[in-house]
Amino acid sequence: MALVLYNTRSRREEVFEPLTPGKISIYVCGITVYDRCHVGHARSLVFFDTLVRYLRWRGYQVEFVRNITDIDDKIINRARERGESWKDLADRFIAEMHRDVAALGCVQPDIEPRATEHIGEMIELIAELERHGLAYAVGDGDVYFAVTGFARYGALSGRNLEEMQAGARVDVDERKRSPMDFALWKAAKPGEPWWPSPWGNGRPGWHLECSAMSMKYLGRVFDIHGGGEDLIFPHHENELAQSCGAYDTDFVRYWIHHAFVRIDQEKMSKSLGNAFAIEDVLKEVEAEGLRLHLLSVHYRSPLDFSAAGIAESTKALVRAYETLARADEAGVPRHEYGFDSPQAAPLVEAMDADFNTTRGVGILFEAARDANRALDAGDLARGAEAVGVMRAAGLGLGLLMRSPAEFLAGYNARGASQAGLAAADIERLIGERREARAAKNFKRADELRAELLAQGIVLEDGPGGTSWRRA
Repeated sequence: MALVLYNTRSRREEVFEPLTPGKISIYVCGITVYDRCHVGHARSLVFFDTLVRYLRWRGYQVEFVRNITDIDDKIINRARERGESWKDLADRFIAEMHRDVAALGCVQPDIEPRATEHIGEMIELIAELERHGLAYAVGDGDVYFAVTGFARYGALSGRNLEEMQAGARVDVDERKRSPMDFALWKAAKPGEPWWPSPWGNGRPGWHLECSAMSMKYLGRVFDIHGGGEDLIFPHHENELAQSCGAYDTDFVRYWIHHAFVRIDQEKMSKSLGNAFAIEDVLKEVEAEGLRLHLLSVHYRSPLDFSAAGIAESTKALVRAYETLARADEAGVPRHEYGFDSPQAAPLVEAMDADFNTTRGVGILFEAARDANRALDAGDLARGAEAVGVMRAAGLGLGLLMRSPAEFLAGYNARGASQAGLAAADIERLIGERREARAAKNFKRADELRAELLAQGIVLEDGPGGTSWRRA
């Protein structure tokens, strides 16, 4: 079946046809590194990681570029507040971002360009816009894009330029020809970083960097450009105007935007003070549980972030890993399932329908229920088929990528640690309980079981002895 996706530019679902058969070029707007990444960033990281994973698993050769904004007003201001250089601050938060990306199980992009390493390309783009009459300098080193010179301005966001101009604030920069014109180059201010240019020392405007870097690595026309819905206007609208204005191309064939993460019906953001850092969240919950939670809602729908939601997702994830552990114990063989295998068909159908991860997650857990029923009945053939659907869904979604034993051991150890117990303490209490049972002191044995249960540790007696897990 055909892959269908929602294109922000056309505002409808379209059959996806890559520019080059079998190959897909993707550019995603990355992080502005002035602080730690929060759960809103995690949604973007996880969704586009899943998109790239799925397309590769589906057989496409994907070139994935995600930039880093390492110079910006926010970076300069934060560095000044902290009394450090802007570069040291940016480098530190880049390292922390990479740690978060790895913790969430995301692949690194093929290319991760930094804005400050592409100043030359940005200057060339401004010069090209000048030649087309779409860029103008105002004399003090600032350069602006002339919005009224680009007839298609507003095509991506669906906004009307005349209405935008009428609604613009009256106290705009009078040096602009139009209140909607935006900065391509900013003149250097005292104490701020700068680079030389034909218009004077300064630094690029934010919108410029993604046009320059995406076209450098993917060409003047490429397949997919993505980001959060807050980037549709003005960032992506301005990118489109710059790129098409300079080279008279379509620039991007498909635009994909995900909805916000919300807290109490408000967008999660640092400016609103309601952002939860990924690092802090992952101190309390399993990273794969957070990933599952983020994928449980379709990318174009807002996602309500809550501890209860992550807890439910984590419980479901644990049950899935326990099912795989049962399958291993029953001797069900492990296989790698390609996208064209019968086991993968349900997930492919869901994901080909505009990357419906909600349905994909449902398929995974429906298969887990089927596998448990089959294993309960001793039907290994049916159990193996259901486990195959689970594993195929996991490959397409970036879930269930660890061995069940490894995941469950780590999950149980985290639970013990959060309860203030070390694994050695639990084993010691299990030993005491074993001795009490041998001495027929069943009251004491029951007290020890209850003591551990009160701290979130469940004991399970079996032919091989007593094991433990998190409640």
